Amino acid sequence: MSETVISQSSDLNDYEILIRKRGENQYASYCPQLNLMLTGVEHEAVREKMYNQITQHIESIAS
Repeated sequence: MSETVISQSSDLNDYEILIRKRGENQYASYCPQLNLMLTGVEHEAVREKMYNQITQHIESIAS
């Protein structure tokens, strides 16, 4: 079994936000570089939540 590697890049452009819609009001955003999935009921809300998680991660590794 392979180990999950979390990105240590401080470049925001190295992170992807993938969004999937399921049903009427179910959205999920996934960032492969963080191995993180978040859910919500609006496309923009899950994108913004993931963007915030990515920027928090970058801030934490930069300090």
